[in-house]
Amino acid sequence: MSPYAVIATILAYFLAMFLVSWLSGRRSRNSDFFQGGRSQKWWVVAFAMIGSCMSGVTFVSVPGMVGTASFGYLQMCIGFFVGYLVIAFVLTPIFYRLNLVSIYGYLESRFGLSSYRTGAWFFFISKMLGASVRLFVVCLILQLLVFDPVGLPFFVNVLVCVGISLIYTFRGGVKTVIWTDNLKTFCMIAAVVLCIVSMSRELGLDIGGLTSAVTSSHMSRVFFFDDFNHPQFFWKQFLGGVFTVVAMTGLDQDLMQRTLASKNSGDAQKNLVISSLLQIVVIAMFLVLGVLLYAYASASGIPETGDKLFPAVATHGGIPSIVGIMFILGLVSCSFSAGGSALTALTTSFTVDIIGTEGKSEAQVSSVRKKIHIFMAILMVLTICVFNLINNTSAIDAVYKLASYTYGPILGMFAFGIFTRKPVRDRWVPLVAVAAPLLCLVLQLNSQRWFGGYRFSYELLLLNALLTFLGLLCLVRRKES
Repeated sequence: MSPYAVIATILAYFLAMFLVSWLSGRRSRNSDFFQGGRSQKWWVVAFAMIGSCMSGVTFVSVPGMVGTASFGYLQMCIGFFVGYLVIAFVLTPIFYRLNLVSIYGYLESRFGLSSYRTGAWFFFISKMLGASVRLFVVCLILQLLVFDPVGLPFFVNVLVCVGISLIYTFRGGVKTVIWTDNLKTFCMIAAVVLCIVSMSRELGLDIGGLTSAVTSSHMSRVFFFDDFNHPQFFWKQFLGGVFTVVAMTGLDQDLMQRTLASKNSGDAQKNLVISSLLQIVVIAMFLVLGVLLYAYASASGIPETGDKLFPAVATHGGIPSIVGIMFILGLVSCSFSAGGSALTALTTSFTVDIIGTEGKSEAQVSSVRKKIHIFMAILMVLTICVFNLINNTSAIDAVYKLASYTYGPILGMFAFGIFTRKPVRDRWVPLVAVAAPLLCLVLQLNSQRWFGGYRFSYELLLLNALLTFLGLLCLVRRKES
């Protein structure tokens, strides 16, 4: 695929994105940046949420994972749906009742300032690392397809990618993010549908043949109940899905900012339930595409697997150019929307939670917010460049694991606050929040030796939260009379 075709595809998407950004960002105020004016229609937010939970890494990785995990990811998606019900009917009413701009304000009202700042800092670290890794993976692909052929260095690539994310969210914030997420969702679904159609034609499959090819493939297995020690075991995946989505969506400022832009709690609940069902359908389409990609790669002698499979097939000379174009469109739409929403959430959390807005005028908050927005973009550029200098996949994997560890203490603190009425010694909460993931790390490194071959999967997040919960029990203080 020629670099100029890639550039043309990217520019066309950017033009559409900037048009949406300009239309949604006109006459925006701080409340629009932080909360979308709390006036967004539920179905608009629901459609945006389908794509908001998926990044460029998801777009590349989900089709590739069927080679090793089959359709086992759907076990986790079932857990996601249950987790969304918890978010909709437990967390969302609390956030609306307290009229929160940042969801971590709940921790201050429940425990105190130290707990509040602890939740905000854990979110800040995990979101900055996670968003930077996602953009880094995309920058690597764009470097290969665009920047290397035209002789531009990686640093320019990063500046362009982060700069675009900064520019289109600078004025509108979450209001802009919601509408660009709708554009992203449309492009992503169009990309996966057209790629399935094109790959089916290349393999000579009609609708019946496609159905038969997928259902008869050994890669279409969904449920795994046979080996308790294996990471794919159903209950590990299901429970991991439930608590992962509660922690990484319901307790994530980035994703909940969209939901809290709905007019009221009822609209937010409708958005969460509908979007969670539609996300399962979209993930299933990605998995079906994965089976077709492996079949085409096998027939065409393409050796790549996993994350390299989709890019290798999409840019293969024997494939119709529409597949390559839709791959680039889907990848870019997923990645830049995720980068922009991460910058918006980091700016919101840092402005509201760490700097504070109390006692400041609208103009003062706007000035501080814009400076922090630029600072977050600079910090993201530096983080991505550090990843490139390390140039080690295991380091990237470690960052993802670290990001998942940081949500455990947040989940434990919220669970303790919601399901108990006990006051705690607030100043010692940061110590518990740091100790829980460290203990989980020790257990994960030694689990096979200590527990007869047992390997932790996504349930480690639940253990992390449980240890935090137990630590907070140790900090319970008597109520003053």
